[in-house]
Amino acid sequence: MKNILISRIDNLGDVVLTLPIAGVLKEMFPDCKIFFLGKKYTKPLIDSSKFIDFFIDWEELFALSEEAALNILKQNHIDIIIHVFPNKIISKLARKAKIPIRIGTARRAYHLLTCNKKVNLSRRKSILHEAQLNLKLLAPIGFEKILSLDEIPKYYGLQNTLPLQQDILSQLSTEKYNLVIHPKSKGSAREWGLDNFSRLIEILPEDKFNIFITGSVDEGKIIHGFIDKYKSKTIDLTGKLSLSALISFLSKADGIIAASTGPLHIASALGIYALGIYAPMRPIFPQRWAPIGEHADYLVLNKKCNACKKSKDCCCIRSISPALVAEKLIKESITKQNKNI
Repeated sequence: MKNILISRIDNLGDVVLTLPIAGVLKEMFPDCKIFFLGKKYTKPLIDSSKFIDFFIDWEELFALSEEAALNILKQNHIDIIIHVFPNKIISKLARKAKIPIRIGTARRAYHLLTCNKKVNLSRRKSILHEAQLNLKLLAPIGFEKILSLDEIPKYYGLQNTLPLQQDILSQLSTEKYNLVIHPKSKGSAREWGLDNFSRLIEILPEDKFNIFITGSVDEGKIIHGFIDKYKSKTIDLTGKLSLSALISFLSKADGIIAASTGPLHIASALGIYALGIYAPMRPIFPQRWAPIGEHADYLVLNKKCNACKKSKDCCCIRSISPALVAEKLIKESITKQNKNI
């Protein structure tokens, strides 16, 4: 069990909830080396985990000839590969590279030929959280415990953050609660809506909250009217932070509010207050995708959400009251202030 490769080539939030696999593996096999096969843009997140030793860029590997890709896997002497995100090409490469232990879900037909350790894992109908489901893939190598959500945060290992550039660092307040609002989701989640974020900004007391707006360059363009409207009450960071800078910035902030997005899960893994806003529909409901962290929290309506399933515009998530969100944030800010006294 010297060299173990975790394969997850999807998005930020998914990668965050895969990181505990690395932490558990390091606990099981302290001297092992953990490799992570992922998308290029997720590298800064993966590099931030103290439990991961090496990153393999999937885009670069995919661009190579099969022989060259196989050589990379062989040169790293991988003993185990864990297919957290099933991919037929990667599964075939792992088999051809003769990786001794190849773990994957039994629910993929191609795994019947490419994986020699298969876990009968159904995600869609499970009552377990995504992070718990990921850890079930370790059963073939002896880890069969279902960790509670309270036990998982210590296995993220997000400690290798880079220094934050001074012009960004200087905008953090030592007197107010530094709150990040991340309004958009790049289509990965149902959104709370700009009207609700507008009302929230208006409710929160200006003398208590220092509010930042984050998002990509494209998201900043989409919400430019919203940003302009509240430029006297907020600090616009859309398009101004690389992923590594965003991770560093979130580690210094006090809290974030967002839908089920990568930044929400990163913030919860970093241990700051992470308040997620969720739609009450399976499989995107909080039972599966809530932020997990020492100070993670979420809001969801206790109702059926069947009418919204075929629409990105979910009236159920938009019906969550800004006043309720503000109440939670104000309470959290008071708690933090009392701890600092």
